[in-house]
Amino acid sequence: MLPSLFISHGSPMTALQDSPASAFMRQLGGLLARPRAILVISAHWETTRPLVSAPPHNTTIHDFYGFPPELYQLRYTPPPAPELARRVADLLAMAGFNCGIDDTRGLDHGAWVPLLLAYPAADIPVLQLSVQTALGPAHHLALGAALLPLRQAGVLIMGSGSFTHDLRRFAAGRAAWDAPETPDVTAFCAWMDERIRAGDLASLADYRRLAPHATAQHPSEEHLLPLHVALGAAGPRIQATRLHASVEYGFLRMDTYRFDTVSA
Repeated sequence: MLPSLFISHGSPMTALQDSPASAFMRQLGGLLARPRAILVISAHWETTRPLVSAPPHNTTIHDFYGFPPELYQLRYTPPPAPELARRVADLLAMAGFNCGIDDTRGLDHGAWVPLLLAYPAADIPVLQLSVQTALGPAHHLALGAALLPLRQAGVLIMGSGSFTHDLRRFAAGRAAWDAPETPDVTAFCAWMDERIRAGDLASLADYRRLAPHATAQHPSEEHLLPLHVALGAAGPRIQATRLHASVEYGFLRMDTYRFDTVSA
């Protein structure tokens, strides 16, 4: 059975620039059995209720501005997965979620940036599932739990967000790419890593109250909620493996985790 993943996708420039995170993403596909399809839960698709994408053709959404022209020339157009989208919607409906199907949505950069690096051939079907930021971590853990049967069918469930995501610090002028990690980032990530490795879903659902500096690292939650979906999709007993950890600009942690189900 395939694991579920949480990946920090970083800036769109991760697709072009060399960094520890981009180097890791380039070899990620080789660390896993080949998926039948990939379901990406991206921080960059926020909706009031769950939606799953099922376009006739996947398109590349350049959902950002102010970057070099060559970034906008990149395309990642793997096959869509409309039948799997219906299966996702059915699983969520059985778990009590009102899930719709969006037949126009392409792939935002939370999906195509890491996949372009990990699976450059673009020959594995890809679809996305939205996040509901206002509904919080417990909702997303339950969302993930409903998707566990997909892993048994060879589907890679990938939550794509950011382990820390306080972009206000760019405006504050602290934007040197190789800046040392700030103490508050270190403290938050150490707490998160400890609770993730312990499989402590209750604490992770309440991370905003329990984790040090949580609201500073995530002023809004959309970039961490894909982690909760990936955790939920691993089942109630989890073996967590951190596959990568690095920091950019001193405050953007680029951690990636693999979650496997532990048999009772």
